[in-house]
Amino acid sequence: MSGKLIALAFRLLSLLSLRWAQNIGRFLGGLVWRLGGRSVETTRKNLLACYPNLTDAERELLGRQSLRETGATAMEIPLMWEWPVERCLGLIKEIEGEELLDGYKADGKGLLLLAPHLGNWELAGLFFASRYKMAALYSPPNRQEFETYIKNVRSRSGSELVATDRRGIIRLFTILREGGVVGILPDQTPRLEGGEFAPFYGIPTATMTLSSKLIHKTGAQPLITFAQRLPNGEGFKIVIKKADEGMTSKDMPESLAALNRSVEQCIEMAPEQYQWEYKRFRRTAPGETPVY
Repeated sequence: MSGKLIALAFRLLSLLSLRWAQNIGRFLGGLVWRLGGRSVETTRKNLLACYPNLTDAERELLGRQSLRETGATAMEIPLMWEWPVERCLGLIKEIEGEELLDGYKADGKGLLLLAPHLGNWELAGLFFASRYKMAALYSPPNRQEFETYIKNVRSRSGSELVATDRRGIIRLFTILREGGVVGILPDQTPRLEGGEFAPFYGIPTATMTLSSKLIHKTGAQPLITFAQRLPNGEGFKIVIKKADEGMTSKDMPESLAALNRSVEQCIEMAPEQYQWEYKRFRRTAPGETPVY
């Protein structure tokens, strides 16, 4: 499908209400679970690796819930990209940890927002971009016309999109040194040169070093955040938490372990809303048994 057709489809889907979009997404996610396939298999293996103490029935239930919530996330994206920013922000019914943002304003240092693939990360980005001059790291899609569409909708709140190349990374350091705000998805599998292995749910996992380097070299304050989906289409709660204090350690293994602990703590608040369909353990540490 061409980028223009995808954009048109998103505009049509944005006519749905939040509740209808979520219900349709959950139905489709439940259908994917029943049909099986790669996403289901990856989810099962991830949950077995991360929750070995759960019973088979408990993991199956969590896996099905996860696919349903991932479907809801997918159907929410057209709304987040096409609705006016004010309408999207109106979906936020509660903010937990808002007082932590006052500390950022007081010390004058940069703010590094770590937003894992949990809940609705698009809405979390809109929330912070509406308050601060913010830059967000992103991976450009293969199709140029679709990249233009993505940049237009994601930057409509004033957010600066920074590509994952050398020039983009330098830009992030500059923004944080100037006391600005940067957002990163910290739970993506990095390239070989951009990561090291650190425990995630007790499993040595390829973890990006960029977040730790940004903190060490700029003194930025790290916070971890996500938009938690409320039941019955009621909206979302923005959760803001301090990252594990070990992230500021100059010892990279200790800093990366703290990063992953921070992500884990957020996941445990709403494990069914985490994207367990992602192959987080695609790279295996030497001497370890592959998860997949």
